[in-house]
Amino acid sequence: MLMNDKTTQYSIYIGLNDADTGSQKFETEKYVSILRRVCQNYHVAFSFQLTNGGYFHDDGRYTEENTLQLMLLNAEESTVTEIAKDLCAFFHQESVMVTKSVCSVVFIRDSL
Repeated sequence: MLMNDKTTQYSIYIGLNDADTGSQKFETEKYVSILRRVCQNYHVAFSFQLTNGGYFHDDGRYTEENTLQLMLLNAEESTVTEIAKDLCAFFHQESVMVTKSVCSVVFIRDSL
């Protein structure tokens, strides 16, 4: 077992509703394809999941939308910021949310 107690995990949450229209313009797979290409271009290892979330706008309107959660481990903070900016622009979002946490990572290997 290999353990790393000082791993930084970043999560970038990117909604799929267009900032102007308030609805999803493209099929989810198109957004996933863009997300994968961005991560490959930045040479970062990643995981992602599709989820659904809701939030309130400043004016009180409530919105639910499909959201991609992109998870990056031990990436440089400046790289995470650049990825978040790119995805915000490519997905035509008002903003994206980035979270940062310290976690433990364990790699379990078993050989036959």
